[in-house]
Amino acid sequence: MKRIYQWVFLPVLLLLSSFRSQQNEFCGVTNTAFKAGEVVTMKVFYSTLGAYIGAGEATFSTTLERFNGKPVYHCVGVGKSYSFFDNFFRVRDRYESYIDTASLLPYKFIRDIDEGGYKKYNNVSFNHKEKTAVSTTGVYNITECIQDVVSAVYYARNIDFDKYKPGDKIPFDMFLDDEVYHLYIRYMGKEKVKTRYGKFRAIKFKPLLVKGTMFEGGEKMVAWVSDDPNHLLLRVESPIVVGSVKVDMMGYTNLRYPLTSLISTR
Repeated sequence: MKRIYQWVFLPVLLLLSSFRSQQNEFCGVTNTAFKAGEVVTMKVFYSTLGAYIGAGEATFSTTLERFNGKPVYHCVGVGKSYSFFDNFFRVRDRYESYIDTASLLPYKFIRDIDEGGYKKYNNVSFNHKEKTAVSTTGVYNITECIQDVVSAVYYARNIDFDKYKPGDKIPFDMFLDDEVYHLYIRYMGKEKVKTRYGKFRAIKFKPLLVKGTMFEGGEKMVAWVSDDPNHLLLRVESPIVVGSVKVDMMGYTNLRYPLTSLISTR
């Protein structure tokens, strides 16, 4: 469960400098995948002996608001463990991002977490013109087109995967814990995937992870998004330090397009 938003979202590892020129292609990407009012529910399953049990839920919602006079998507991710699982690892997390509707770059990011007794709060304001981020702890230099954990999820949904071939790396930068990380996901192609919700035509990719307290490093995490204009996250699978996790999409409202990738429900 810990840090499920960092990828139920997205991965971190330093990229080779040769990918820097590619990143510029994604500055100011246009949103064609989601709309205000969308709500998506994900369920987290945990396994140590091969049998998966429901451990918690994560809900992502998007509203249209104004921030400093500019229209923004206010995207909120809330995660919590189920009451019975609290005895093993209690999670009460809230992530927020205020994202420019035109460029999908974040103006503000708020992280308020309680994970197994570890609590942390960070409030970050981005100045893309000056390339600085002002957080609860200080002022930091950032790179062009920086994303936060939440904005990266919505940004990634707007990637045109048809431009890539299996094995290609798609890079971008993320600001997290007062550091800039150079990320990429590796596009793996298209396939059908069966989840707890149903069977889908899907786009498959692997985020590259930094070794941490829960996740192993490398490309061991696998994610699938719907092969339709929504690019809705359907499933994430990953080994962790003890056991493994699966995260499945279990419900949605107000998608921008019909979920035409759905082949059948379970």
